[in-house]
Amino acid sequence: MQNKRSKQALPYQYYFIPVLLLVLLGLADTAYLAISHYRNYTDISYSSFCALSKAINCDTVSQSPWSILFGLPVAIWGFIGYLLYGILLIAAGKNTTEKIPFWSLLFILGVLYSTAAVYFGYISATKIHSYCILCIVSYGISFSLLLYTWIIRRRFDDDSLLSSLSKAFLHGKKNTFLKIALPVLAILILGIKFSLPQYWNYSISPLTPNLATGMTKDFNPWIGAEDPVLTIEEYSDYQCFQCYKMHFMLRRLIAQHPDKIRLIHHHFPMDHTVNEIVVPTPFHIGAGKMAMMAIYAASRGKFWQTNDALFKLGRNKEPFNTKTLADLTGLPAGEFSMATRNKNIRLFYNMTSARG
Repeated sequence: MQNKRSKQALPYQYYFIPVLLLVLLGLADTAYLAISHYRNYTDISYSSFCALSKAINCDTVSQSPWSILFGLPVAIWGFIGYLLYGILLIAAGKNTTEKIPFWSLLFILGVLYSTAAVYFGYISATKIHSYCILCIVSYGISFSLLLYTWIIRRRFDDDSLLSSLSKAFLHGKKNTFLKIALPVLAILILGIKFSLPQYWNYSISPLTPNLATGMTKDFNPWIGAEDPVLTIEEYSDYQCFQCYKMHFMLRRLIAQHPDKIRLIHHHFPMDHTVNEIVVPTPFHIGAGKMAMMAIYAASRGKFWQTNDALFKLGRNKEPFNTKTLADLTGLPAGEFSMATRNKNIRLFYNMTSARG
């Protein structure tokens, strides 16, 4: 296909090859992000190479609830998106009348991917308060694809966008490669959707009659063996993902060895309002009050039910009211609210924290 603009343009492959390389880079980037997401939730010792600081931390982004979209990790959706782009790119592989209109479809995908990049960048800035280097790379790839498809349409396609899209759909119905590749991609999506275990949803082992509980002489709750072979002490913050993951792993271990292992819980909220020496600036706001609610629950004999519920609520990274906690534990909402203002509980909290 030759037109007035294409005669003045560089050869077609000079435009096609960079786009192909961008798609391959996008596939590699999102594949790594998907693997990193999985390891963040399943490997106790895992830390990605870009966990550099509070502001630049791929692990923090992976561990946030916004890393899941429509029941799948965002990284997997990104990988699927680049696969779709690659399929259409192969369909547009030659500078012919039948192939060039596919660049209009690629342009629309570029607009959608760039819009998604802006949205996820906004989430990182306003909700997660941390950035993932490899996510930023993916954002750059999306904007680059949009720019390249815009340039290619100007160089090689004389039709309007709507006219070109119409031709793309018409030629797409006749394209043998697309007739095979697109259904295979759809089957792949469904296969991932229904076969991938929801490893990011931790299900803490329920309290059973064979799990003994009690308080140490320093008033710290314990669960597991009454006469333990091994005692594990955890220091936790209800808004800390690593604490949540470790607690899930330890509770599962306790459930497997209830007569041999004991787990002792210590409160250590990284909340500047109650832990200003360690955390001088605002961080994990509200974690101190959550610890006080747990201390109150311990006085009512429902520490472990409340403890599990608080870990779950803290994972959501959203404010919650005491009624939500009351529904999960069976304790009165008003008493939870009073606990955060009770001077005796604050004093008890400070005493137990000092002993821990």
